[in-house]
Amino acid sequence: MQKTYYVYMLTNKTHSTLYIGVTSDIYRRTNEHNDKVVDGFAERYNANILVYAEEYASINDALTREKQLKKWRREKKEELINKVNPEWIDLLRV
Repeated sequence: MQKTYYVYMLTNKTHSTLYIGVTSDIYRRTNEHNDKVVDGFAERYNANILVYAEEYASINDALTREKQLKKWRREKKEELINKVNPEWIDLLRV
């Protein structure tokens, strides 16, 4: 079975911050963010709302995309989110 990797973006309730990460288990990882299991940026800024995700078959492709997105200005990230999720709803809790 082919493993799938995800590049994802989280935000907080006020949409004042964006967190970008990579995982092979989007459900587990977003729940970890939600439960504040892992210390770090997402935990510190309460970024636990999944607003964007892309799937990749290769971890290298996912990591390359993550690095690319992290270099983007916030406006460009928001445009990407708005194309697929204009309401910024939590994609895992719909």
